[in-house]
Amino acid sequence: MNPKVDSFFSNADKWHAAFKHLRAVCLDCGLTETIKWKHPCYMYKEDNIVLIHGFKEYCALLFFKGSLLNDTDNILVQQTKNVQTARQIRFTNAEEVQKMKSIIKSYIFEAIEVEKAGLKVDLKKTSEYEIPKEFQQALDEDPSLKKAFKALTPGRQRGYLLYFSSAKQSKTRYSRIEKYTPKIHEGKGLNDH
Repeated sequence: MNPKVDSFFSNADKWHAAFKHLRAVCLDCGLTETIKWKHPCYMYKEDNIVLIHGFKEYCALLFFKGSLLNDTDNILVQQTKNVQTARQIRFTNAEEVQKMKSIIKSYIFEAIEVEKAGLKVDLKKTSEYEIPKEFQQALDEDPSLKKAFKALTPGRQRGYLLYFSSAKQSKTRYSRIEKYTPKIHEGKGLNDH
């Protein structure tokens, strides 16, 4: 147990009992405990294996390379359609964690083997993402915007493409594009300050 992680668990209200069981399972698998992205992260050597996190409706054990696991029990969940690699096992109470303890361990041990083997996920390239027609129009009409967008890192480009295309209505896509055009010109990503 890493004392730096204790505060996360002691401050957890809703999922305290489930988190406690998940922590015990992860540590029982010989993983190193740390905090990353403000959540308990469990590592094998230098590689991230799983992360514990809670949401309103459920808590979860997130497998960083979950898409490479066999998922023999059909319990891994892809959080959104845009998540390429990570997968979650979701829980709604501590009893579920207790009941699934041996299954969770088998998934963790498989995830460790994935890391030992050096397996990598073939990620979708930025060029494979669809450009919303409203953004394509803006790029066609403003060569400086097109140049600025192409100069962004692939991750920043993906962030904008996903954000713009996630709007259901065309007028919302237009307003998002208008709002973030200055940031693109500044070479900043969606969440950069």
